[in-house]
Amino acid sequence: MPMKKTAPDFILICTTFALLAIGLIMVYSASAIWANYKFADSFFFAKRQLLFAGLGFILMLIIMNVDYWILKRWAKPMLLVCFILLIAVLIPGIGMERNGSRSWIGVGAFSIQPSEFIKLAMIVFLARFLAEKQRFITTVKKGLFPSLGIVFVAFGLIMLQPDLGTGTVMVGTCIVMVFIAGARIFHFVVLGLFGLVGFAGLVISAPYRIARITSFLDPWQDPQDSGFQIIQSLYAIGPGGLFGLGLGESRQKFFYLPEPQTDFIFAILAEELGFIGGSFILALFAILLWRGVRVAIGAPDLYGSFLAIGIISMIAIQVMINIGVVIGLMPVTGITLPFLSYGGSSLTLMLVAVGVLLNVSRYSKI
Repeated sequence: MPMKKTAPDFILICTTFALLAIGLIMVYSASAIWANYKFADSFFFAKRQLLFAGLGFILMLIIMNVDYWILKRWAKPMLLVCFILLIAVLIPGIGMERNGSRSWIGVGAFSIQPSEFIKLAMIVFLARFLAEKQRFITTVKKGLFPSLGIVFVAFGLIMLQPDLGTGTVMVGTCIVMVFIAGARIFHFVVLGLFGLVGFAGLVISAPYRIARITSFLDPWQDPQDSGFQIIQSLYAIGPGGLFGLGLGESRQKFFYLPEPQTDFIFAILAEELGFIGGSFILALFAILLWRGVRVAIGAPDLYGSFLAIGIISMIAIQVMINIGVVIGLMPVTGITLPFLSYGGSSLTLMLVAVGVLLNVSRYSKI
C-alpha cells in the first residue's frame, strides 16, 4: 500500500485544463447556430457543457485526494452497478433512444449514458484482477479467460443498445491492459482471429454497419446518406488550411455537418483554427499520453500501474478513433473526442478518470 503522498502531476493538470478550456470554447462555437435555431438560446449546449465540466472538476478534485487503492475495494460493486444500468437501459420506458441506439437513461432534464461509465469501472476491476493474478496471465484458464470473459459480457450488453464505438474502446483498453500484464502473443493472435470473425458477423447482421463500411471506403458513392457526414467533415477540414477561417467563422456548422458539437467537433476546430490549431490539440493529447505513461511506470504497485495504463489507453484509443473518423481514415462509430466533444456523461467520466490518474501520480516516482 502506497504511503508517501506528494503533489499531483502539474503538467498533467495543466494539459487537462487546456483541453477542457478549448473544448468549452469550441462547443459554443460549433453549437451556437444549431442551439439558437432549436432552442432559441445560442448558449444552450455551452451552458450544459459548463455545468458538467464543473461537476467533473469537483469529482476530479475529490478523487485526486482519495487514495486510489480505496477503489480496489469498490471494484466489484462499481462493476455490478454498471452492469445493472446496462441492463436497465435496454428496458422500454427506462432507456431513451437516440439515432437508433438505446444508450441513455433520463434523469430529470438530463440523461446519463451507462456505457460510458462501465469503461472506467472495467479498468478499475481489471487492474485489481491483473494485480492479484498477474502470475497466471500467461495461462488461458486462470488468467486470460477470466480477465477478458467479463469484458466480452459487457461488450455484448453494449452491442444490444447498439453502441459499437464505445464497446470497441472498452475492449481495446482492456486488451492493452492484459497485454501489458504479460499475456502471450499467441493468445492474442487467436483472439484476433475470433475477433475478426465476430466483427464480420456484427457488420453483416446490420445493414447500416455495411453502409458505414462502404461509405468509409468511398463516401461519394452515397453522398446524401451513409457518406454524408464524412463528406461534410472533409469539406470543413479542407478550407481550414494552415491557420483556419478564424474562431467562430465555420461554414459547415450552418446546418451542413449534423450536430457539429458532438462527434465531429474536431472538423469544426480544424476549419476555424486550421492545421496549426488541430496540431496543437494533437500535441496536448500527446503530452497527456506521455505523462500518463510516466505515471504508470513510476507507480509504487502493480495495481496503480495497471490503473494508470488503463486510463491513458482509454483516452488514447478514443482520440485515435474519433480523429480517424473525422479525417476519413475509419468508419463512423459515434465516439466523442475526450474533453472537447459535447456530452455530459463522456466529459464527467473523462475528468473522473483523470482524477484517478492524478491520484496515482501523487505516489508515482516521476
